[in-house]
Amino acid sequence: MNICVCIKQVPDTNEIKVDPVTHTLVRKGVPSIVNPFDTYAQEVGVRLKEKLGGKVVVISMGPEQAKEAIKTCLSVGADAGYLISSRKFGGSDTLATSYILSEAIKAVEEKEGLKFDLILCGKQAVDGDTAQVGPEIAEHLGLPQITYALDIIEKDGDIQVKRECDEGYDMISTQLPAVVTVVRLPYEPRYPTIKSKMAAKKKEIPVLTEEDIPAINLERCGLSGSPTKVKKTYTPVTEKNGVKLEGMEAEDAAKEVVKLIYDAKIL
Repeated sequence: MNICVCIKQVPDTNEIKVDPVTHTLVRKGVPSIVNPFDTYAQEVGVRLKEKLGGKVVVISMGPEQAKEAIKTCLSVGADAGYLISSRKFGGSDTLATSYILSEAIKAVEEKEGLKFDLILCGKQAVDGDTAQVGPEIAEHLGLPQITYALDIIEKDGDIQVKRECDEGYDMISTQLPAVVTVVRLPYEPRYPTIKSKMAAKKKEIPVLTEEDIPAINLERCGLSGSPTKVKKTYTPVTEKNGVKLEGMEAEDAAKEVVKLIYDAKIL
């Protein structure tokens, strides 16, 4: 089974900075990690490859520094990785990003000489929290999609997905090829070894620009190709409202807490 895993490099910090001109995240100089949900997508992909054979190829769109995220994936089971990067792609919203990735997937298939049976994404990126890119990739490619997967099992040439829902989970089957977005799994992603880290550092990560994706329509890319426009960005102010009870006996403090709760009309 040939599997494509779409990953994103996200800031590893709570101090998010936004460019006041482009209204996009400032990533330069900010420590970064692989989006946590994407690490689960990678893990389920590697497990399927180990069981069924095939290849796991990681794709990420971003600046040059996103190669580090791809190398992290190579150190835990991915066979190859591609960075999709161009100034013309900068500032893309989820619709433009998913379009670029869908065209890049086709280009990678040609370069690798294969067809992907399964495309995996994390359910959402922790810096944007939209959960839109995975389903949009499926729409661009005209493929069936299953979201919020807790696990994926191959069955008779198709896949069966354990899908999270409000009441518990559903078991859904679909034919391949398909797109699946993954939530936090019941098992943790594997850790790299020193040997696998060294091997990943030596691997070349090709960079694909618009010139390497001949079918791409640049009018649908970047800020100009993004229908979502940010009118205003700001950092929310956190207010800490509380009362500290000091120098009181436990019984008196408990009575005061109850009084405060009733005064606030919480009870």
